[in-house]
Amino acid sequence: MLLTTSRDLRSKRVLVTGASSGLGAHFASLFAACGADVILAGRRIGVLEEKAERIRSEGGMASCRQVDVNDAASRKALADSIGELDVLVNNAGVVIDRPAIQQTESDWDTVVDTNLKAMFFVAADLLSALKARGGAIVNVASILGLRQAGNVLPYAVSKAGVVQLTKSLALEWARHGVRVNAIAPGYIETELNQAFWQTSAGEALIKRIPQRRLGRLEDLDGPMLLLSSDDSRYMTGTVLVVDGGHLTSSL
Repeated sequence: MLLTTSRDLRSKRVLVTGASSGLGAHFASLFAACGADVILAGRRIGVLEEKAERIRSEGGMASCRQVDVNDAASRKALADSIGELDVLVNNAGVVIDRPAIQQTESDWDTVVDTNLKAMFFVAADLLSALKARGGAIVNVASILGLRQAGNVLPYAVSKAGVVQLTKSLALEWARHGVRVNAIAPGYIETELNQAFWQTSAGEALIKRIPQRRLGRLEDLDGPMLLLSSDDSRYMTGTVLVVDGGHLTSSL
């Protein structure tokens, strides 16, 4: 019997939203390294072009699309430009860090609209493209959608919504041959948050993680590739937690 491998994606066409930095940029490079034809989508077209050029210089396939996921016309233009698609990585998101009582209505709208509302409409706009190939959607959730933390109320609510969105779409879109799953990362070290983890508060938080370390971007590779490949063809409505055991830590 021939075995498939989630790291051989040479026949796949993948779209990553929020691909200009952080997790999105990492995922775009990951898929390209596995042979996929990658489309980097986001607002900062100049940054996207630089990253796509780097991928191409390393032998990968990459192109760019400028999109504001909160704008219906921009989303439609993106969908109209895509054609057929194997994988949508719904990654675009924002966070505003301040106590709940200080969160404004504008803060709430910015975070929830970007992280939850736009995630649904991007998926809905691309459903036809995904149906054509029996594609897969991987939504980027968070352990903060499954457990509480201070100062990120709208973000946590939006990510809890992403969990339910994933399961609801999995139920409804199975009839279209489209699988919908999610990953829920724990605390992942990036260039943007490195300074915090070196503070006393950051060090104390790390001690609460059973593995006693932060996640690295590459720790997300296996789960992401699994849910994006045919190796997970009988998985839908699943949320894979990647957190070093953080959610299972004792109270």
